[in-house]
Amino acid sequence: MLQKLSIRNYALIDSVDLELDKGLNIITGETGAGKSIMLGALSLILGQRAETKYFFNQAKKCVIEGQFKLSGSGLQPYFEEFDLDYQQESILRREISIDGKSRAFINDTPVTLAVMKQIGEKLIDIHSQHATSEVNDPGFQLSVVDTLSDHLPLLTEYRLKFREYKKNLQLLINMQTSADEARSKQDYEQFLFNELESANLQPGEQGELEIEMEALNNAESIKRGLLNGHMLLAGEETAVLPILKEVISQIQAIEKFNPSYSAVNERLRSAMIEIKDIAQETLVLEENIVFSPARIDEINTRLDTIYTLQQKHRVTSVDELLVIQNELSDNLNTLLNSDEEIERLIIAINKLKIELEKIADTLSKNRTKAINVAQKQVGEILVRVGMPNAKIKIEQTVVENLNKDGKDMISLLFSANAGQAPAPVGKVASGGELSRLMLAIKSIISKHTSLPTLIFDEIDTGISGETALRVGDVIGELEQNMQVICITHLPQIAAKGEAHYFVYKKEESERTTTGIRRLNPQERILAIAEMLSGKNPGESALKNAQDLLSFKN
Repeated sequence: MLQKLSIRNYALIDSVDLELDKGLNIITGETGAGKSIMLGALSLILGQRAETKYFFNQAKKCVIEGQFKLSGSGLQPYFEEFDLDYQQESILRREISIDGKSRAFINDTPVTLAVMKQIGEKLIDIHSQHATSEVNDPGFQLSVVDTLSDHLPLLTEYRLKFREYKKNLQLLINMQTSADEARSKQDYEQFLFNELESANLQPGEQGELEIEMEALNNAESIKRGLLNGHMLLAGEETAVLPILKEVISQIQAIEKFNPSYSAVNERLRSAMIEIKDIAQETLVLEENIVFSPARIDEINTRLDTIYTLQQKHRVTSVDELLVIQNELSDNLNTLLNSDEEIERLIIAINKLKIELEKIADTLSKNRTKAINVAQKQVGEILVRVGMPNAKIKIEQTVVENLNKDGKDMISLLFSANAGQAPAPVGKVASGGELSRLMLAIKSIISKHTSLPTLIFDEIDTGISGETALRVGDVIGELEQNMQVICITHLPQIAAKGEAHYFVYKKEESERTTTGIRRLNPQERILAIAEMLSGKNPGESALKNAQDLLSFKN
């Protein structure tokens, strides 16, 4: 329940703190005093959009804070879902800065407006004379029947399965579309894959072949260069090795005169060994160079195959061609496996559909039973609120295709007068009739829901006298199941409240502000008397007010 509402800098309100009773709370006041401003402020902590033009003082931020007692509300799972601290007394706060930026908090934890709205909808239900169009909404009509059916766990299970069912259907469509597209190019991709596979490409082979081709094309020059190199190193008397051998011999003769000469000669001997190896290797390399026109043709053919494939696939290396070959292989394998996956998915979808059909049938049976009860109970309340000839008929149509709520379409038909056939509510009900119809509906569903607070904003428009008394009785009974806040202009309803709050205007420093205060018993008598007869009520009005208050249980 809403324990306290604090409003700072909103519309005509500079600062207001409203502490509410757990039962029926009545809010009255003169027209234009600001009663509905309270609801406007409250809507901000229920996630509605805000505009800075409604600030009382454009130089200060607006702060709306609601303190809620949540014991027994069953809301802890919702707090845990959004990773919020659950407290028996929780605070929702909204701050709007002068630049229009808004921040929302639940128990001092920053949250998005979407989260605040979802939590707020579990805390408060606002019903105003302008919101009666809700009763025309097929979704609302179905929700009423579902509430009275007491099958929320089953409906939740159905909706979870239905979301999975729709997700799988979309996945099936995507897989079938992909498979169709793949089949349309399967032959071409198979041809490309076969071409690449038959080429038997090897990593790095292109570079090796190009090097070998370069060597074969220049075989004569290479052989001549290697042979000349060998001759200069070892093949003649004037070559490097004979001369080096003579140098070693000369220095060997003088080694005994200085140890340094021996070190130099040792280095010369090492150099001689290395040069001998090089001379021998040049000879081997020269002998291995064989000019082979057949090998040149073979390499040219292989490179031509590689270059052609690279040009076709617009790449520059064998490694890239191998990547493409693997991708084509994966695509072809995917196509082969997709039929099996599609078949498995179809089986899963059919299984889910059977389960959904079974649950939907149970939901339909529950709704049929609830409809009979709802028609009877709503009809009884309509009689109580001064509509003895009113009839309500809830039509249930079972459709062929499954939807998110099962297979039922619910239509609420209404007739306010004898001899008038029930018709869609929006076509035959006046504003006052819609308000009382909605009150009757809210009255019966209040026994089946854990909604902590229900707010009525002047839904008593267009009624008076004995009808107002009866409407007040019905509203008063709601407090047995929940906290009720009722903004009213009717004394018969105002007298039913556990607590009575009066909204007023005051002018200070050439500025009008709105305030609200709780009335004591004597002030309530005067306020209700003024609602009966206007300012400065007479003795009879005061007595009438006392009589009305005495009706309260």
